[in-house]
Amino acid sequence: MTSLRPATVHDLPAILDSLEEAGLPYQDLIAAHTVDFLIAAGGHSVLGIVGLERYGENALLRSLAVRPESRFTGLGTQLVDAIADQARRTGVETLYLLTTTAADFFGRRGYEVIDRAMAPSTLLQTTQFSSLCPSQAICMRRRLIQKS
Repeated sequence: MTSLRPATVHDLPAILDSLEEAGLPYQDLIAAHTVDFLIAAGGHSVLGIVGLERYGENALLRSLAVRPESRFTGLGTQLVDAIADQARRTGVETLYLLTTTAADFFGRRGYEVIDRAMAPSTLLQTTQFSSLCPSQAICMRRRLIQKS
């Protein structure tokens, strides 16, 4: 298992580089977002990242990226599980995401495909939903906490 740590503002350049290299949206990220990022580091390099954008009881899982040499090692699953655990511990009930390439990966981890319009309005107003992710991106969700 790779060691994970919370990102700091000093990690922002590495986060942006990782996202650009993976072809993922990064244009709206600012230093304030790094509080909800986890970094998988190997030596002095970033092997993988994952982040959240919180909107009350909902959160947008964004920016899962694993360097090519670390793919198929379980690191992506480790990052997704760790960010879901962190979200659950801090009161997030449901995670949402948009993807054009990883629906099968997330489906195997408990995410279900939903119509994009079913996402909460706070998420629909984000730059991820409104402009950065193409309209053909698949919207998925995973309930972390079941409402009684």
